[in-house]
Amino acid sequence: MKAQELRTLGQAELQKRLLELLKEQFNLRMQQRTGQLSRPSQMQAVRRDISRVKTLMTEQTKASAGTGQ
Repeated sequence: MKAQELRTLGQAELQKRLLELLKEQFNLRMQQRTGQLSRPSQMQAVRRDISRVKTLMTEQTKASAGTGQ
């Protein structure tokens, strides 16, 4: 998912998306350990998506804190 698409989401939606991505990462790790992972590049893509969501959540938090003063 691209950062531009994520920017349209609110804080609650980003939190929900983060939870989904963490669950997906866990499932991929289990598949990797059991040798059932068909696309190893999928692990990297999920890890990057998690990072994007966390970055945008931080940006939104800082932006809302900056406008409150």
